[in-house]
Amino acid sequence: MSAGWNTIESDAGVFTYLINNLGVKDVQFEELVSLDAAFLRQRSPVYGVIFLFKYPTGETRHETPIDGTYDYEAAENQFFAAQTIQNACGTQALLSVLLNKGDCINIGPKLQEFKDFTGAFPADLRGEALSNSELIRDVHNSFARASPFADEAQRLATEEDDVYHFIAYTAMNGKLYELDGLQPAPILHGSCSPDEFPDKVIPVIQRRIERYPAQEIRFNLMAMVRDLRIRAREIGDQDWLYQEEQKRNAWQWENALRRHNFIGFTGEILKGVVESQIVEGNGKYGEWVEEAKAKTKKRLEERRKVRGGPDEDEP
Repeated sequence: MSAGWNTIESDAGVFTYLINNLGVKDVQFEELVSLDAAFLRQRSPVYGVIFLFKYPTGETRHETPIDGTYDYEAAENQFFAAQTIQNACGTQALLSVLLNKGDCINIGPKLQEFKDFTGAFPADLRGEALSNSELIRDVHNSFARASPFADEAQRLATEEDDVYHFIAYTAMNGKLYELDGLQPAPILHGSCSPDEFPDKVIPVIQRRIERYPAQEIRFNLMAMVRDLRIRAREIGDQDWLYQEEQKRNAWQWENALRRHNFIGFTGEILKGVVESQIVEGNGKYGEWVEEAKAKTKKRLEERRKVRGGPDEDEP
């Protein structure tokens, strides 16, 4: 945890219920498994996309972006907030889309109040206001994975660390923007209407991915779209509606599991198994331990044969 903000997963169910709990109406997230403009267009209207990637911690900061151009005027006229705290980038990315789509999304009274309050702020103060919003922080943290361990250590990431970062892409005022709180301003990627967004944003994301080695596959892309159940009802597709309702039920179940700490439960199961072996007596416990050691040794030997060298897990 960093200054009260926990990490959250890049998951459509997590992000959908996160914005629901912030008061947003009739919006959901859809995970995109390929960079396919046609597939994205089928989910229209598409309000924006959230992109997760491995952040290059050793990269030198440039005065101009590698792709696109900084639009400092947009930083003042649209909602753009500097990221001032770690672990908040996921929520900050989705808010960067939501708070710039007030004309077509019902963001609810709480987020509207926050937007109105920060409207005249510069980007750094908007970031501070976001980081200090109890409502946004509490909703964000409610979707963090439960952990029995608290790491109070604070340190800067090094080049050896795997650090991941969320950014947003959306169409605003006839232009395609990249919204990244670690940058000094929104990055302009050319003209773009809402209808053109699926076709215009995919090449931009492809160019960003191409900066990485070919073997790097740790990316995630989610689209912010209108609630697909509305579309299913409009066209009378009951099968689609049923699938979407089932997906929502699965998301609720998965989110409930994320909040639960299974360490204690697992420990009690192990204690029960051990006690049952001890109760049997006649050396059953010792036999059970030796049998487990033998199985472990066998697995290590088989793994070593496959890899053709010493196993890293072997003491």
